[in-house]
Amino acid sequence: MIKSMTGFGRSEIVTDECKISVEIKAVNHRYLDLGIKMPKKFNYFEAAIRALLKDYIQRGKVDVYITYEDYTEERVCLKYNRSLAAEYMDYAKQMEEQFGIENDMTASRLARFPEVFTMEQAPDDEEHMWELLKSAVEKAAEGFVETRTREGENLKNDIIGKLDNMLGLVAFIEERSPAVIAEYRQKLYDKVKELLQNTAIDESRILTEVTVFADKICVDEETVRLKSHIMGMKKELTAGGSVGRKLDFIAQEMNRESNTILSKSNDLAITDQAIILKTEVEKIREQIQNIE
Repeated sequence: MIKSMTGFGRSEIVTDECKISVEIKAVNHRYLDLGIKMPKKFNYFEAAIRALLKDYIQRGKVDVYITYEDYTEERVCLKYNRSLAAEYMDYAKQMEEQFGIENDMTASRLARFPEVFTMEQAPDDEEHMWELLKSAVEKAAEGFVETRTREGENLKNDIIGKLDNMLGLVAFIEERSPAVIAEYRQKLYDKVKELLQNTAIDESRILTEVTVFADKICVDEETVRLKSHIMGMKKELTAGGSVGRKLDFIAQEMNRESNTILSKSNDLAITDQAIILKTEVEKIREQIQNIE
């Protein structure tokens, strides 16, 4: 299954306690570049989030946005500082003995002393929070992969269509090449005959010149390798997986062969087809840049 490197996924988990939203966006990149923006309270989970996303994504510049809304902000707990209250009581007793005054300390008065009672946010259950966050990230990643897969299928079909067209162009070049040599031989023969008129024509000399010309314009090796690269790319596309880098390498080889064919061409018809061939290769290379 071929995947595009561009994609988008979003999910939202809502409970009585909170709402967690996750968005994943990606564009082309040579490697996996993962950027995560999230609330500080989730920093502890960053390594786990990265490890989780690597199961879904192999390449691309990926931006992950996580937002969090807490519906329990008013839920706080009251903390009693027992040791500090005891110190207050001890000092009050010392003041009573030292100054001979009545110790009228009561529980309500003691409670008003600083730090005897404090209000604190109820601690988060990290395991429970991770389960919620993990679920949101997984759902967003699944949607993200789905868009990538859908676009990847379109890319695959488009590239295979271009590869089939290239096979037709190569077949034309292979069919036309022998005719070019035959035409050159006839032109050379006619030209020599015109120049020498009634003088006997040295057939071996003609044959030598034609052989040199044929060797100069021969593209048999290039067309064979090019067809091999075309079939190899189709095979990789059909097999699927993370094959973007491999396809890019094959496309470079295809470009090299098409350039050689164009440079050797001495025939207008072959030149026209070689130019179209090179154009198709360039289009394929552009499309491959989008494949994971």
